[in-house]
Amino acid sequence: MNAQIALLLGQDGFINGAIYALLALSILLVFSVTRILLIPLGEFVSYAALTMASMQAGKPVMLGAMLVALCLIGLLMDARDALRAGRRLRFRASKLLMPAYVAAVTGLSVTLPLEHIGMAFQGALTVALVVPLGPLLYRVLFLPIASANGLVLLIVAIAAHVALTSAGLLIFGPEGSRTEPFSDATFTIGDAIINSQTLWVIALSFILIALLYAFFEKNLYGKALRATAVDRLGAQLVGISPALAGKASFALAAFISGLSGVLIAPITTIYFDSGFVISLKGFVGAIIGGLASYPVAAAGAVALGLVEAFSTFYASSYKEVIVFTLLLPVLLWRSVAQKGVKDEQ
Repeated sequence: MNAQIALLLGQDGFINGAIYALLALSILLVFSVTRILLIPLGEFVSYAALTMASMQAGKPVMLGAMLVALCLIGLLMDARDALRAGRRLRFRASKLLMPAYVAAVTGLSVTLPLEHIGMAFQGALTVALVVPLGPLLYRVLFLPIASANGLVLLIVAIAAHVALTSAGLLIFGPEGSRTEPFSDATFTIGDAIINSQTLWVIALSFILIALLYAFFEKNLYGKALRATAVDRLGAQLVGISPALAGKASFALAAFISGLSGVLIAPITTIYFDSGFVISLKGFVGAIIGGLASYPVAAAGAVALGLVEAFSTFYASSYKEVIVFTLLLPVLLWRSVAQKGVKDEQ
């Protein structure tokens, strides 16, 4: 291996690591607020990439139909809960915000000439379509069992992953797709040739991480999510709604995943079932952070991307084995270093 190959591999590793870092942060956010390991997170990534590819290919965008179906199921569940509690069946304005949003983005995806509206608007509309998947899935699948044992929540998350993968096959078909690059420009620094697509991915990833930091440090809703992550019972006692916190964390995770899907769509071919492996590698980064530390998880995810890139060069047949074997020493060290387990409230 010469310096030029090492620089190219490092470039690929940083791209993958930046995406894995975003997913690791999403996994940590959802787990700390809701105790749910969001296994179907990768489906949000693949849905975003395939939706944008469908727009550019001039194919009908079918994701809106899934959103409408989930929205109707959520409204029916709200009506059932009201009837069981003996309350009058009446929807407040806040309950109708999500149906109105879903109707708006679905209408845009059906009526606009999506292949001619420009890549920036295609990306924005794609993320707008993916974001409601998070809170809608939480309302339909997880909110009714929010107080259940962690193992039950994990089983439901696995079932959601299987259902979303099957729905992806139905909506997008078995063929893989990729989108046009944001830019074809290249830069030469010494012996290294840097693709502008690399700079797009890394820059947007760091901007998003900085915005998330500002949201959690400066914004009232971000502080409420942090409080829920630290102590769910205490947050509830001071008036923070656990249901709202869960929906907000799922919405943020869907936004991050949707943006990640748009970023990687020009780089690699995405299939309906590609999301699982992508999210699994983000999960490895989250485990390195102990499902608690955001900076350590992000650093671990970037290191994971670099290891994956260099493993492709040295032992491509064992790339996945090498990547997931990294979990073993981390889990061993944490099992030795852990002094006790805090009882869950």
